[in-house]
Amino acid sequence: MAEGDPAVFTATALPADPRLLPTVTNAYLGTRVFRDILHVSGVYNGAAGDTHRADVPSPLSVRMAVPRMDNAAETFTLDTRTGTFSHTIQSPGYVATQQLYAHHSLVHLMAFSITIRRLGRSTQPITVQLHTPFVPQSQDLDLIPGPDFQGARYIYGQTLVPEVEGGPRPTVHMLWTPIPPSLMLGGEERERSWEFLMAVAESEEEVKRSYSEGLSLLAVGSLHHSHIRAWAALCRGCSVELDGPLPLQQALHGCLYYLLSAIPPRDSPGFLFHGISPGGLSNGTWGEDYWGHIFWDQDTWMFPNILLFYPKAARAILEYRIRLLEGAVCNAQEQGYRGAKFPWESAATGREVCPEEIYGIQEIHITGDVLMAFEQYYCTTQDQKLFQEDGGWELVEAVAKYWCSRMEWSEEEQLYHIKGVMPPDEYHSQVDNSAYTNAVARRSLNFAVEIARDLQLPVPEEWEDCARKLKVPFDAERKYHPEYDGYSPGEPVKQADVILLGFPLMHPMSAEVRRNDLEMYEPVTDPAGPAMTWSMFAVGWLELKEVQRAQSQLHKCFSNITEPFKVWVENSDGSGAVNFLTGMGGFLQAILFGYMGLRITRPSLTFSPAFPHDITKMKVSGVSYLGNKLDFTITMEQTEMEVTETSKDLPASPLEVELESGQRFPLREGMAAAAPGFAPQNKEFGGKPL
Repeated sequence: MAEGDPAVFTATALPADPRLLPTVTNAYLGTRVFRDILHVSGVYNGAAGDTHRADVPSPLSVRMAVPRMDNAAETFTLDTRTGTFSHTIQSPGYVATQQLYAHHSLVHLMAFSITIRRLGRSTQPITVQLHTPFVPQSQDLDLIPGPDFQGARYIYGQTLVPEVEGGPRPTVHMLWTPIPPSLMLGGEERERSWEFLMAVAESEEEVKRSYSEGLSLLAVGSLHHSHIRAWAALCRGCSVELDGPLPLQQALHGCLYYLLSAIPPRDSPGFLFHGISPGGLSNGTWGEDYWGHIFWDQDTWMFPNILLFYPKAARAILEYRIRLLEGAVCNAQEQGYRGAKFPWESAATGREVCPEEIYGIQEIHITGDVLMAFEQYYCTTQDQKLFQEDGGWELVEAVAKYWCSRMEWSEEEQLYHIKGVMPPDEYHSQVDNSAYTNAVARRSLNFAVEIARDLQLPVPEEWEDCARKLKVPFDAERKYHPEYDGYSPGEPVKQADVILLGFPLMHPMSAEVRRNDLEMYEPVTDPAGPAMTWSMFAVGWLELKEVQRAQSQLHKCFSNITEPFKVWVENSDGSGAVNFLTGMGGFLQAILFGYMGLRITRPSLTFSPAFPHDITKMKVSGVSYLGNKLDFTITMEQTEMEVTETSKDLPASPLEVELESGQRFPLREGMAAAAPGFAPQNKEFGGKPL
């Protein structure tokens, strides 16, 4: 590994496990470097539990080789500042460099270039061989060759099997520059570059338009530059920088690169976003990374980070859920309930596509997780249009109806119960009154009541009654939350569950109860469990200003980060999903909602920083709140806040800062404000609309 720029990952050899190769992805196309397949957003093949991301053959799976490779030095570099992967071969007398990228703003395009540069005075021709496993065939698409277009090869075809009977079978169209077996730098040439372009779309018109646009940019030498500019603009808008240990800085840059690669570009009107799966678009073929399905991983673990910096991208995630509401209504009806039950695993229709029935039937907290993302978005943006005009209210109402119909009244306890569920801790099933499930259901109902009043809509009495009288298990003697009715302290737990009541649910509890929950579940949580778990323990301990205990939990994440390209694995033994965006989302939340202590609430955005002594400064740029962009710079001595811009898309509310002491002062665009730094007993600040 190079010890220079923490945002550039360089190695002299690739990982032995090809799953750990870096990904090049945008919101529409994704692949791993040197892999012979790519995936297209929203394009699945197979019925119900068999549905998976359709494998599309990748003409980008090209690897350079030169004669006498034993005399050559190879380097492989992922530059997260430019969103580009490079492979360089340096031989005596010349350097050959391949650069590969998925264009961030022109999402139908991926491209690579190869440049050969002569180093000495020799005039011998230099040949670089191009090796590729590419064959224009797919196990998931009925591909047909079409006529060449502007020098490009052309194939197109439909997926073979729809997700539901009679459902859509998307068509994929692909154009690509033919790949020769070798490239030659002539004896009189000092340097030359060759460009290879690929366009993919779901219509012939769009694929030809995109390919032509790419060719036009190549003709003036600006295709890669336009990608770098779009990527740099994205990264400028959401920067998290720490003066601290190099591994922590590298982990941050890696997480931001992989997660931001998955979101829609900033100016993409009409672009239909199809959600983010645990392993992203680069993964999800049959039998891999949960088949590319969308889980709570998107709404609970990735979404809060995206919302904080890019509310428009967060809105696109919510629009995906709105578009699939009809499928969620069918799921509820099939199980005998009203309203909408979101699938544990979602693909193209919103119907349940989990291959194992038990999760689809019992892990119902997903429905509350989806609505919590809507609530966080509303608190951050006050975007009523999403609810009034764009289908958000219909989703809120359907979720509230589902929870009310899913409850049973207990005459004995005089409370509502939710029975027969699997909590986030998947080691237990068919339990009654999962603390997390019931708490997220209550939060759903409370939000439904609040948004109805904001929109001046009638509020069914049933919603308030069910929210008020829903049981959330609590042991008054031990002062902690049992995971479910009948849970015995000491029983092993798979992953973060009850501790999520404190964050992100912010379920009302004292600091003593919050501590007891952490103490109770930390020692019994499976050390081999999924990566995002430790981030939430860290957030809990940071909330209590127990920085060292938080660090011991956060450090566990590093066993899930692989070298040299910082690709996360779901479990520390390497099993489960790879390019595990869920773990990365949890890690980023530990920084933003842990170290920085951010909380999104209905009346304000509060923050209460706490971080270890080996971090001397933290700067977070581009936090979005009520149409304003905010930068925060935090040290032990002081905290600085500045409004850097106001939104052109949403009405921006003027802000004021309120210190814990009650002192208030306004914060407007171009204004900076400073407040005392943080000590163990920390100040808390809130940004509120004036």
